[in-house]
Parts: sequence; C-alpha cells; structure tokens
Amino acid sequence: MSSDYSDDDMPLARTNGHLSASTISKTEDKAMDKRASKPKPAPVSIRNGPVNNDASPQTNGNSKRKSRSSTNHINYKDGSDSEDGRLSKRQKKVVAEDSDDEVLIKRKGRLPPAAAETAMVDDSDDDMPLNAKLASKRKAIEKNAEKDAKAIRASEAKAKKPTPKKAVKDESSDDEPLAGAKGKKRPSNGITGKGKANGVKKEDSDSDAPIRKKAKTAPAKTKPRAEKPTPVKKAPAKKAKKEVSEEPGEGDDDEEAEYRWWDAPKKEDDSVKWTTLEHNGVLFPPPYEPLPKNVKLIYDGTPVNLHLDAEEVAGFFGSMLNSTHNVENPTFQKNFFTDFKEILDKTGGATDRSGKKVNIKEFAKLDFKPIFEYYHAKNEAKKARPAAEKKAEKAEKDKVEAPYMYCKWDGRKEKVGNFRVEPPGLFRGRGEHPKTGKVKKRVLPEQITINIGADAEVPAPPDGHKWRAIQHDNKATWLAMWQENINGSYKYVMLGATSAVKGQSDFKKFEKARELKKHIARIRKDYTKDLKAEGMADRQRATAVYLIDKFALRAGNEKDTENEAETVGCCSLKYEHVTLREPNTVIFDFLGKDSIRFYDEVTVDRQVFKNLRVFKKPPKKEGDDIFDRLTTTQLNKHLSSYMAGLTAKVFRTYNASYTMSNLLRDLKVSDATMAEKIKLYNDCNREVAILCNHKRTVGASHEAQMEKLGDRIKGLKYQVWRNKHMLLDVDPKQKKKKGASFFELDPELDEAWILEHQNFLVEEQRTKIEKKFEKDNQKLQEEGKKPMPDKELKERLQAADDLAKKFKKENKSKKVEAEGRGPTVEKIDGNIKKIEERIRTLELQAADRDGNKEVALGTSKINYIDPRLTVVFAKKFDVPIEKFFSKTLREKFNWAIKSVEDDDHWEF
Repeated sequence: MSSDYSDDDMPLARTNGHLSASTISKTEDKAMDKRASKPKPAPVSIRNGPVNNDASPQTNGNSKRKSRSSTNHINYKDGSDSEDGRLSKRQKKVVAEDSDDEVLIKRKGRLPPAAAETAMVDDSDDDMPLNAKLASKRKAIEKNAEKDAKAIRASEAKAKKPTPKKAVKDESSDDEPLAGAKGKKRPSNGITGKGKANGVKKEDSDSDAPIRKKAKTAPAKTKPRAEKPTPVKKAPAKKAKKEVSEEPGEGDDDEEAEYRWWDAPKKEDDSVKWTTLEHNGVLFPPPYEPLPKNVKLIYDGTPVNLHLDAEEVAGFFGSMLNSTHNVENPTFQKNFFTDFKEILDKTGGATDRSGKKVNIKEFAKLDFKPIFEYYHAKNEAKKARPAAEKKAEKAEKDKVEAPYMYCKWDGRKEKVGNFRVEPPGLFRGRGEHPKTGKVKKRVLPEQITINIGADAEVPAPPDGHKWRAIQHDNKATWLAMWQENINGSYKYVMLGATSAVKGQSDFKKFEKARELKKHIARIRKDYTKDLKAEGMADRQRATAVYLIDKFALRAGNEKDTENEAETVGCCSLKYEHVTLREPNTVIFDFLGKDSIRFYDEVTVDRQVFKNLRVFKKPPKKEGDDIFDRLTTTQLNKHLSSYMAGLTAKVFRTYNASYTMSNLLRDLKVSDATMAEKIKLYNDCNREVAILCNHKRTVGASHEAQMEKLGDRIKGLKYQVWRNKHMLLDVDPKQKKKKGASFFELDPELDEAWILEHQNFLVEEQRTKIEKKFEKDNQKLQEEGKKPMPDKELKERLQAADDLAKKFKKENKSKKVEAEGRGPTVEKIDGNIKKIEERIRTLELQAADRDGNKEVALGTSKINYIDPRLTVVFAKKFDVPIEKFFSKTLREKFNWAIKSVEDDDHWEF
C-alpha cells in the first residue's frame, strides 16, 4: 500500500548525515538483478555467529547510540576483493555493493557472548539455522492464514447483507459488504468500516504512565472488536459482592465468590479501571543494621571508621564478593567507587582508629574481605538454624506482609503483586549496562505517590514521614509509584498476575491477535507490493514489516545509550548488525531485548535482499541506521490504519498463536501414553519458540544432566534384568517358555558399569538411612525428648551392608533371588512392565530435554501462545492441565481455563 512520499514521512534528527536517497528509480532497482556476482561462502558458524580471527572478546558495534545517530564510524572493509571494484565502470544509477557478502572481521564496542560460551555438542541437524527448520511449515501456515482471513471477511460480509433492507440511496456505499469493496482505495486515515470513529489507542491504556505525562484523549465511540460476545452469566458476578465488607488482606478465599469478568458485560467506557479502591500502601525494607565494631573496611592495610550511610554502601559491595561477574567488572567497580566517594564526601570521609582522616583515593587499595566474611558467616548461620526457628521467622514475616498482600478493587479482594519497596543496593542491570555498579538509594515515603479511592482511608506513612502525594485516578491501575535514582524510571505497585485486571489485559492482547487474523492477508499483500515502491520511506516500511512478520523481530525503540544498554530492534538496526550474502541470505547479529544476543542466518525474498543492499549503500558505514527513514512510531501508525490498536508487537503474538493453533489442529487423538502426549505438545511449543527466536545458550550443566538421566535409564534397565532373573528363581521353566534372549543383559550395560551402579545403590541407601536418623533425632530434640544413641544408627546401616553382600553373591553366582512377600510369576511380570513403562517415559523426557537445550519454551508459552490453545489441547488429549501450567500459571490463566472449559470447538 504505497503512499505518496513527502518530507513529512522522513524521521527527524538524523545527525550523522548518511541518509538513504528519498526515492529509488526502476532502472536502479532492475540493475541489481542484472548483477552476475558469484556467491562467496562467508566464514559463518550457524550457532555462534561470524567467525572472528581475533581471540579477544567480540563487540557489537563500536559506538553508543543517542537519538539514533553514531559518532564514531569505523570503515571495516579489508583490502580483499570487494564488489566495489567490479562495479566501478557501471552506470551511476547502479547500486554499488560494499562487500556485504563477507562477514565482518573487525568490530569494536560491545558484543554478545563469544563462540566458546555458546558452543554445543555436535548433533544431527544442529548446524541448520533454527528458522530453516520451520521454513516449509511456515509457508503452509501462511497459506492457511490467507484462507482463514478470506473466510472470516466473507462470513462478515455475508452477515451484513440482511441489514440494508431499508430504502437507501444507490450512491451510498455504507452498506456495501467489505468483500465488495476490494477495488476501492482505503481512506487516507486508514480507518475502515466500524472503526471510523475509533480511538486507535483505546485498548492500550496509558494508565501506567505518571499522571503528568498523560495525554488527554477523547473516549472512543465505537468498539473495534467484531468477535461474537461471550454470553453473560450474571450469577457469579452477584456472588462477588460478598467480600465488600472485608478489609484488604483479610478474609478467606471463597471459590464461590470468584469474579468471572470474562462472562460479565463489557464496559462502555473501558478507560475507567475502578470505582472504589482500598489498600494499605507499601512495605518498606528494614533499616540498616550496623556492622560489629570489630568488622571494618580496610584501606591500604588500615581499618577505617565510616559514617553509617557510607558503611552501608561499603557493605553492598563487600557482601557480594562471591559474584565475580559483577565485582570484577571494571565498569561496575568504577561506578561503585564514584558513588561511594560521593557519599564519603557528604558524610565526613573515613578515619583510622585514632580519629585521623584517611583519604580514600584508589579503589584497588580497598579490602572488603572482613565485611564479606561477616555477611557470609551470618548467612551460613541463618541456613543452619533449626527448622522450628525458620518456621517461626516465616510466620512473623507473613504476619507483617499480610495487610499489604491484598487490596479491595470495586469491592473485590484482589492480590497485589509487588507491594515491597526495593531495598537499597548496587544496580546490576542486564547485559553490559553502562550504569552497572551505581548505588540504588533507599526509597523514602516522601518519594512515593499513593493512588487510592477518594472515599478510602489513606494508609499512614512511617512515623516522621509523609507521602509525596495522594491522588484518586480511577483510570490508572497502579496503587503506588516512585521514581528510582539510577535511570530516572518509574516503579509501580500493581495488582498481581492472578488479578482480574491483569487477566483482562492478557485477554485483550490475545483477542487483538485473533482480530489480526481478518487483516493479515491484506497486510501481507500490501507490504509485498510496497517492497518495490519508488519512495524510500515506503520501501523501508514494507521491508521492516516483512522482517517483523516473517522472523518475529521486535520493532525497536530509541535508546539513550549513556543511560541504557544498547539493545536494538528492527527499526533501530545499524549497518553492522546486518550482513548480506548472495543470493538471498541475511545474517542478523545484535543485542536484542534484555541484552540477549539475537543471531540468526535466514533466507529472505530476493526483493527484500535487494532492498537491504540499497539501505546499506555507500556512503553509509558502520554506526549508520539501516532504516533511516522509518521510526517505530511511524510504523505503528501505518499498521493501525489496517486495524484499530495494531502495532508491530501484535505480530509476534499472532504468529505464535496461529502457528500453535495450526500445529495442534493437525494432531490426531491416539492411544499415546501421557508422556507421549506431553512430548507432542512440547514439540509444537518448540516450533513456535524457534519461530519467535526464543533461544537460550546451552547450559553448562546440560551435558551432566543428560548423563545423569541416561544413568537413571540404565539403572532401570538393570532392574528389569534383575526382575527377569527373579522369574527364573521362581519358575526355571520360564527360560524355555520366554526364550534365552529374553533374559540377556541389555547391550548398554557392561560388567564395569554394573559394579559401579551397585556401589552407588549401596551408598545411596546408606545416605538415606543417615539422613532419616538425623531427622528423627532432630524431631525428638524439638519435642524435648532424648535423642537416639549411635548404636541405633549402626543397626539401621546394617540394611546397606546386607544389600552389598547380596550384590556380591549375585555377581558370583549369576543368579538373583526373588524379593518381596510371596513372589509369583504374575507379580514379577507386572513389576517388569511397570519398570519398562518408566523407561519409556524417561527416554521421552530425555529426547524432549535434549531438543529444548537451545530453545526456551516458557517464554512463548507464557507470553505469546494463547493459553486457551493449551486448555483445548489438554481437553482434546485428556491430559491434566497441571502437566502444562504450574500452580502460578493456572492462577494467572484461570480466565482461559474457565472460559473454554465448556467449549469443545474453540479456535484461535
């Protein structure tokens, strides 16, 4: 859907001077197809990224981004044969290439983990890029999406036909079905049908922003959703009023009083979040406990006295000496020392034992070991306390927290999420955050704004303090707010994940993704057309939407890299983040959300590849933006013209849920075991995680865990072998009946392993006996009784000695005596079958775990796959929902479980 290009479409504030041309001529576009450039294999490791001959840690870009411009630009071209030379005699309009086929050799600045950190065990198809594994299925899924979109729009058009029965003028097209308006140009503001008067941001409330930052918006007049409304069930809603008289945090949970908001009528004014709100404010961390007089910070060999404020900050660093990842980081050290010096200056500095001033100038001369040893000993003593003491402390803690755990929201008892104010400490940050190590100051009541109902009792601040402000904003969903000192960002106390407000937010997110089903075919058709648009802004926008849709890239926002880690998304990609290799391979390598490395080698449409070449055309170089005529705001504004509230992030939810829906739809109900059904679901979940690029580095413990799981399987096979030989002890005729091969030892088990396993079983039993004895004695002491003597332990350990003797006898005689009371052939056969079933279950778990070693299933399952799909799968395959959702997730997705429990035909 091309639009006429104007200067208004060009983003402002491009200070680096390297802008793409405003238009692309057809001659220039065709010239790229005429090139006879030969594909050159780039030195790429699919898993670890481009090979770098430099052994030093790699970096991802050389400069900090501020206002999406770069200051230091380094030309990384080496003297090798590049395409610039080959194209020097071509016409000026031909796009000169810049050796993009070659993977970057030199990079400065920050880069994600080195290759060694992400190294993995060789596997069959591990060298295939994750996205390539889904490529064929993705095409089929996209075709299904196109069919579904057409079917939905056709059914909607059909449903509209009976409405224009009244006499209307022929000139009007208001009653014309959508399907009949294909050839008509969409209005310039992009709002179609019912959505003409719809405020695009209606569902995305800005209630979580500070009040002074909110923009006043007019209430929307119409509803964008076209889905069939859920039938209203009034009875449960009435029951919810039972708790109106309760105080926040009091009263028992009552299942009958459950608020089924998904069955309730939809509010006309969705911007008003509550009518009445009561809560008890926030819980502050305990005050600082001074160090004992004999524990001092040491500077240049001299113990020093500090003011309590400075001593507390020294304790922050001293208590975490075991976290070498942080305390050995030069940036962490520098930021900490700067803040520590500032506090020292404010509090009078440091003195020695005689009261003489000690001038602390160098971080390297500080010795925090006495502080670390004190806190370490304190923690160990805390762990070693009797269970009764721990239990009493927990009960006291729960008692203190109880008033803050719940609030009353429109008379309903709702759980509060993060009611604790963050304690002071050292800021760590994700990735290579430039402010890591800075001191997080103690938050005082004077910094906190309370949001509460106008008629509610305002919670009292701590003695001697007062709240910064009290407000009654019923369009906000937060209960308290303050600004932290590190990045100046706002912290909010919100309702818990299991609350109705959070549930409604999740519901809206997934319903918006379902709404996208109707428009996805048209969006894909338009951006495919605009990939060849003459206007550079249109072409960049179409390419960005393609990448976001196909490869689940995040849109990317502006970053102040002096204060934030330099993470990027699609719209903020820089020259060095994208490497091109003929004919249509694109290599992405950048720091994504939460400073997690996004590395992927993908095959793209040829036109997209050509466009990226144009966007990287000289004089652009390292540090320059690829999408220099596009911002996230412009992209989302364009997308909202298709559907109210549509933004780039909706594509991730849509693609994840729609893909999962298609994969689950293709599964057939069979006589599979429970473990096999769970693996079926996880296999589908894995494909969605691959689509969304939810990767993780293979954990250092993965190989050890797999080995341990393998030993468990071998141990069960050994049990099977022993039970089979017990059959011979009960009935020697079984050898002839079942055949000699039935009693043979599994090829995986050899004599050396059996001896080792037998020793393990003996030691395991010995350890269990000792632990049980210790626990029994502890219980006797707590009851004030005399503990058992060591003689009792020796008698108990005799069982382990007997087991060792039994194994020794079996190894010598090659016979196994039947165990248990009244052993029979039937009983032993039953035991064998049970053990073999356990072996199959563990083998499935091992295959599943190995398949997930580089894929994070949880991220997509919790955040991007509509939970109702999981509920439908569990019903269809008769699998308890507990197998997929933990207790916390079952509470979070209670709305999904309850809303489709009686609907056998629900589809995404």
